Amino acid sequence: MDPDEILLDAEERMGKAADVYQHQLTGIRTGRASAGLVESVRVDLYGSPTPLKQCATISTPEPQQIAIRPYDASQINAVVKAIQASDLGLAPNSDGRMVRLNVPPLSTERRKQLVSRVNSLAEEAKISIRNVRRDANKSADGLEKEIGEDEVKRVKDEVQELTKKYESKVADAAKAKEEEVMED
Repeated sequence: MDPDEILLDAEERMGKAADVYQHQLTGIRTGRASAGLVESVRVDLYGSPTPLKQCATISTPEPQQIAIRPYDASQINAVVKAIQASDLGLAPNSDGRMVRLNVPPLSTERRKQLVSRVNSLAEEAKISIRNVRRDANKSADGLEKEIGEDEVKRVKDEVQELTKKYESKVADAAKAKEEEVMED
């Protein structure tokens, strides 16, 4: 692996860690209804767990309501069971064709719990980014005989810059989500 490959690999893996964190944030509830809350709920369809977004249309007709319309109306009970089994704490209402979820306002205590969850997920993402840094630095150290000490130092400095960039991206996303959760 040459120095450019090390840097490209590190940037790609750090970017993926930041993207995973962003995706995790969509599942964290705020005071408003959001399709992201239920998209990843797994529904048991024909014996295999399937993400809800692949088997139903999800919309937010009102700020405090999520509407779920399964593509196959016979699967409505499976959707209801999946929502009840999830840790969302939302009670599904079914009319035979569609499932409605009313999203109640969050209590202050619950908001604080969600903020701590946002922060713990952010820390996990930062740890992933630092692990990529460690791997990249180890790869650069392995090239020292081929490319020289100065080039290894340059690669490590660039890896550190990437680490700072992606850690700040995660921190900014965490701060924005924290503000969104805490607003009334």
